[in-house]
Amino acid sequence: MHEAYLRLVGAGPVGWENRAHFFGAAARAIRRILVDRARARRSARRGGERPLRLDTDALLAAPGPSLDLLALDEALAKLASIDAQKARVVELRFFGGLGVDETAEALGVSASTVDREWVFARAWLHRAMSAGERA
Repeated sequence: MHEAYLRLVGAGPVGWENRAHFFGAAARAIRRILVDRARARRSARRGGERPLRLDTDALLAAPGPSLDLLALDEALAKLASIDAQKARVVELRFFGGLGVDETAEALGVSASTVDREWVFARAWLHRAMSAGERA
């Protein structure tokens, strides 16, 4: 969290437009930190090809104790190219730790929209990441 805070505020004052802007920036910062660490661990000098694993019961529909963050980041980037709002829902919920109502407020949509997009995004990411494992 300290690293995320430092990335958010940097060297000077930050002018947040609103809570949504802050939470979106925080979720992106946390995502970048986790992905950067996963890449560092994967590098040859720090352990080779071992992926960084993270508990993802809240994210993936299929049972499983962990997830490759680099695969998630890649799949999330693909989802963002198809539907940016669904990718933002995942960022806010998974990386930002926001609930359905908080995510809805941050995105300016209804809670039921967030629920639908969260269910779709989880299934889409699971399928995209499972296809990547078989490739």
